[in-house]
Amino acid sequence: MNFAAEQSSSGVVNLLLLLAIPLVFYFLLIRPQSKRRKEQLQMQSSLKPGVRVMTTSGMFATVTAVDDDGVVLEIAPGVEARFVKQAVMQIVSEAEAEDDEELGDDPEGGDDADERIDLSKDGDAGAQDAEAGDGAKAEGEADEAPKAKAAGKPSS
Repeated sequence: MNFAAEQSSSGVVNLLLLLAIPLVFYFLLIRPQSKRRKEQLQMQSSLKPGVRVMTTSGMFATVTAVDDDGVVLEIAPGVEARFVKQAVMQIVSEAEAEDDEELGDDPEGGDDADERIDLSKDGDAGAQDAEAGDGAKAEGEADEAPKAKAAGKPSS
Protein backbone atom coordinates (compact mmCIF):
# COMPACT_ATOMS: atom_id res chain seq x y z
CA MET A 1 0.00 0.00 0.00
CA ASN A 2 2.86 2.29 0.60
CA PHE A 3 3.82 2.01 -3.05
CA ALA A 4 0.27 2.89 -4.18
CA ALA A 5 0.20 5.99 -1.97
CA GLU A 6 3.51 7.23 -3.39
CA GLN A 7 2.34 6.64 -6.92
CA SER A 8 -0.90 8.57 -6.43
CA SER A 9 0.93 11.49 -4.79
CA SER A 10 3.42 11.68 -7.66
CA GLY A 11 0.48 11.64 -10.08
CA VAL A 12 -1.03 14.62 -8.25
CA VAL A 13 2.30 16.47 -8.43
CA ASN A 14 2.56 15.78 -12.16
CA LEU A 15 -0.99 17.01 -12.67
CA LEU A 16 -0.25 20.20 -10.72
CA LEU A 17 2.89 20.79 -12.80
CA LEU A 18 0.93 20.38 -16.02
CA LEU A 19 -1.60 22.94 -14.80
CA ALA A 20 1.09 25.32 -13.50
CA ILE A 21 3.02 25.58 -16.79
CA PRO A 22 0.25 27.41 -18.70
CA LEU A 23 -0.24 29.76 -15.74
CA VAL A 24 3.47 30.61 -15.74
CA PHE A 25 3.36 31.30 -19.48
CA TYR A 26 0.32 33.52 -19.01
CA PHE A 27 1.85 35.64 -16.25
CA LEU A 28 5.35 35.85 -17.72
CA LEU A 29 4.63 36.20 -21.45
CA ILE A 30 1.04 36.82 -22.48
CA ARG A 31 -0.13 39.28 -19.81
CA PRO A 32 2.85 41.70 -20.05
CA GLN A 33 2.65 41.66 -23.85
CA SER A 34 -1.05 42.51 -23.84
CA LYS A 35 -0.38 45.27 -21.30
CA ARG A 36 2.33 46.78 -23.56
CA ARG A 37 0.01 46.53 -26.56
CA LYS A 38 -2.76 48.33 -24.65
CA GLU A 39 -0.35 51.12 -23.60
CA GLN A 40 0.88 51.44 -27.20
CA LEU A 41 -2.67 51.76 -28.55
CA GLN A 42 -3.50 54.35 -25.89
CA MET A 43 -0.38 56.37 -26.78
CA GLN A 44 -1.18 56.19 -30.50
CA SER A 45 -4.75 57.34 -29.93
CA SER A 46 -3.52 60.31 -27.87
CA LEU A 47 -1.35 61.73 -30.69
CA LYS A 48 -2.01 65.37 -31.53
CA PRO A 49 -0.30 67.95 -33.77
CA GLY A 50 2.89 69.48 -32.40
CA VAL A 51 4.03 66.41 -30.45
CA ARG A 52 7.56 65.09 -31.04
CA VAL A 53 7.62 61.34 -31.69
CA MET A 54 10.02 58.55 -32.57
CA THR A 55 8.97 56.04 -35.22
CA THR A 56 9.65 52.32 -35.05
CA SER A 57 12.53 52.86 -37.50
CA GLY A 58 14.18 55.35 -35.13
CA MET A 59 13.27 58.52 -37.03
CA PHE A 60 12.39 61.58 -34.95
CA ALA A 61 9.57 63.76 -36.27
CA THR A 62 6.84 66.21 -35.31
CA VAL A 63 3.17 65.30 -35.72
CA THR A 64 1.45 67.79 -38.06
CA ALA A 65 -1.90 66.06 -38.63
CA VAL A 66 -3.78 63.06 -37.24
CA ASP A 67 -6.69 61.16 -38.78
CA ASP A 68 -8.36 57.79 -38.17
CA ASP A 69 -5.84 55.54 -39.90
CA GLY A 70 -2.61 57.52 -39.92
CA VAL A 71 -0.52 60.54 -39.04
CA VAL A 72 1.41 63.10 -41.05
CA LEU A 73 4.89 63.64 -39.64
CA GLU A 74 7.29 66.47 -40.39
CA ILE A 75 10.61 64.65 -40.62
CA ALA A 76 12.63 67.74 -41.60
CA PRO A 77 11.69 71.41 -41.93
CA GLY A 78 9.19 71.55 -44.78
CA VAL A 79 9.31 67.78 -45.43
CA GLU A 80 6.17 65.86 -44.45
CA ALA A 81 5.47 62.14 -44.78
CA ARG A 82 2.39 60.07 -44.07
CA PHE A 83 2.72 57.12 -41.66
CA VAL A 84 0.30 54.60 -40.18
CA LYS A 85 -0.25 55.14 -36.47
CA GLN A 86 1.44 51.84 -35.67
CA ALA A 87 4.72 53.30 -36.98
CA VAL A 88 4.85 55.71 -34.03
CA MET A 89 6.77 53.94 -31.28
CA GLN A 90 6.87 56.57 -28.57
CA ILE A 91 6.24 60.19 -27.73
CA VAL A 92 9.57 61.89 -27.15
CA SER A 93 10.09 64.04 -24.06
CA GLU A 94 11.28 67.63 -24.43
CA ALA A 95 14.82 66.74 -23.24
CA GLU A 96 15.15 63.99 -25.86
CA ALA A 97 13.75 66.31 -28.55
CA GLU A 98 16.35 68.98 -27.70
CA ASP A 99 19.16 66.39 -27.85
CA ASP A 100 17.87 65.27 -31.26
CA GLU A 101 17.85 68.84 -32.55
CA GLU A 102 21.39 69.45 -31.27
CA LEU A 103 22.63 66.37 -33.12
CA GLY A 104 20.91 67.47 -36.32
CA ASP A 105 22.40 71.00 -36.35
CA ASP A 106 25.65 69.97 -38.06
CA PRO A 107 24.74 68.34 -41.39
CA GLU A 108 28.38 68.30 -42.49
CA GLY A 109 29.30 65.72 -39.89
CA GLY A 110 31.58 67.69 -37.55
CA ASP A 111 35.03 69.22 -37.72
CA ASP A 112 36.44 66.43 -39.89
CA ALA A 113 34.02 67.17 -42.74
CA ASP A 114 36.58 69.30 -44.63
CA GLU A 115 39.25 66.59 -44.56
CA ARG A 116 39.65 64.49 -47.69
CA ILE A 117 39.55 60.74 -47.19
CA ASP A 118 41.93 58.62 -49.26
CA LEU A 119 40.32 55.24 -50.02
CA SER A 120 43.21 53.78 -52.02
CA LYS A 121 45.45 51.10 -50.52
CA ASP A 122 48.55 53.20 -51.14
CA GLY A 123 47.89 56.83 -50.40
CA ASP A 124 50.01 58.20 -53.26
CA ALA A 125 49.52 55.33 -55.72
CA GLY A 126 46.00 56.48 -56.58
CA ALA A 127 47.18 60.01 -57.27
CA GLN A 128 50.06 58.75 -59.43
CA ASP A 129 47.72 56.51 -61.43
CA ALA A 130 45.36 59.43 -62.01
CA GLU A 131 48.21 61.65 -63.24
CA ALA A 132 49.52 58.88 -65.51
CA GLY A 133 46.04 58.32 -66.89
CA ASP A 134 45.65 62.03 -67.68
CA GLY A 135 49.03 62.10 -69.41
CA ALA A 136 48.22 59.04 -71.52
CA LYS A 137 44.91 60.54 -72.54
CA ALA A 138 46.58 63.77 -73.62
CA GLU A 139 49.10 61.85 -75.71
CA GLY A 140 46.34 59.74 -77.26
CA GLU A 141 44.43 62.86 -78.26
CA ALA A 142 47.54 64.30 -79.84
CA ASP A 143 48.08 61.10 -81.86
CA GLU A 144 44.51 61.10 -83.19
CA ALA A 145 44.77 64.54 -84.80
CA PRO A 146 47.51 63.63 -87.37
CA LYS A 147 45.69 60.40 -88.26
CA ALA A 148 42.51 62.34 -88.92
CA LYS A 149 44.34 64.79 -91.23
CA ALA A 150 45.95 61.93 -93.12
CA ALA A 151 42.55 60.36 -93.69
CA GLY A 152 41.17 63.68 -94.94
CA LYS A 153 38.88 64.22 -92.00
CA PRO A 154 38.78 67.55 -90.26
CA SER A 155 39.95 67.43 -86.66
CA SER A 156 37.43 68.38 -84.03
